[in-house]
Amino acid sequence: MAALKFIQVTDVHLISGGRRLYGVSPERRLHAAIDSINQEHSDADFVVFTGDLVHWPDAESYAIFAEAIKRLAMPVKLMVGNHDDPHILAQSIADVQVEPDGFVQHAHQTPAGRCLFLDTRKAGSDAGEYCSRRIAWLNQQLDASDDPVMLFMHHPPLKLGLKGMDEAALLDQDALFAVIEPHLARVRHLFFGHVHRPVFGNWRGMSYSCMRGLNHQVALDLDAPETSVPASFEPPAYGVVLADRDQIVIHMHEFLDRSPRFDLVTPAGDDPNEYSLNMRHGDWDRMN
Repeated sequence: MAALKFIQVTDVHLISGGRRLYGVSPERRLHAAIDSINQEHSDADFVVFTGDLVHWPDAESYAIFAEAIKRLAMPVKLMVGNHDDPHILAQSIADVQVEPDGFVQHAHQTPAGRCLFLDTRKAGSDAGEYCSRRIAWLNQQLDASDDPVMLFMHHPPLKLGLKGMDEAALLDQDALFAVIEPHLARVRHLFFGHVHRPVFGNWRGMSYSCMRGLNHQVALDLDAPETSVPASFEPPAYGVVLADRDQIVIHMHEFLDRSPRFDLVTPAGDDPNEYSLNMRHGDWDRMN
């Protein structure tokens, strides 16, 4: 069993009044994700929401979000993104601590290492920033212990080949890396959101991952110009992370997938094609 299990949910984009966003209900998607997490991953140590909790940062949207996450059976870690307002968020959720400078940053110790939750929000912009005051906080946290570290942030600190989204990435990439570099050997992974896509790779020696959002996605179109962000309704997903001192494993769970499940281990002598055909039903037959 992993020493640590947690769930990453990102980019909820909740709106108030039961309204839809791009024709989809972010509130229903959030409740569906919570149902799935409670039913399938009730043993998780915590759930982290990596920003863009709401689409428009009004008190009513945050109140609906706050009421929804009370249903989770495990502790919740909240982060802010470019669509969030930390002060309005803190009025709805008492556990959210806003620093005097207006940042929402904190650390959490786990058996698999120290989790550092960064605030990359840049007021009035879709892009992110990590200013000198936040860098001072991160430097202090990294110097506080020699434990392995997992970093969490909303904006990616690198370009991903999605030109429109790359324009809204973290602007202070070099400054952020300068404070991380002396500790690079013990930075185990970087988790972020914002991109609304499953993306995995390595940035300057750090492995990273991003999950799909809950409501809408950014389409994989590497030829779209900087002035465009093509979107799609690919299935929403959240990340299931298993970590110990030796490894980190990240599963992307498309929690609304209703395709039939079957056992790949067929009884001896059975035709595996016939075995799987017997498991098909409804739309699955028409799709295949």
